[in-house]
Amino acid sequence: MTPNESDAAPAVVPAGQTQRIVESRELFRGANEILIAHEGAIYRMKITRQGKLILNK
Repeated sequence: MTPNESDAAPAVVPAGQTQRIVESRELFRGANEILIAHEGAIYRMKITRQGKLILNK
């Protein structure tokens, strides 16, 4: 992670967009796998070699 990576500007939200957009690079911070806690369960999100996202419980 570069020193300025944590200071990155948020993604531009298109006009009329009500849902927040989160860049995957902000979530993963250079890793290829993260854990997400949701309603008491832990999920694993992974970036595949093809660059796709997989979410497993």
